[in-house]
Amino acid sequence: MTTSLYTVTGMTCQHCVASVTSEVSQLSHVTSVDVDLPTGRVTVESDAPIPADDVVAAIDKAGYPAVATV
Repeated sequence: MTTSLYTVTGMTCQHCVASVTSEVSQLSHVTSVDVDLPTGRVTVESDAPIPADDVVAAIDKAGYPAVATV
């Protein structure tokens, strides 16, 4: 199991959370997505490593800028 963290800006409501969750969940190997709206933190769990650029691109597709958190 692999866990990666991202910081997302611009999310303001549950619709934002649902959009990000939906886009990231479509990536191969993703097993869970947890979005913390107040902090903008997105935790992605997967059964294999996923390139951070792929997750950032999925979040961007949902309409929000993101960066991988070390």
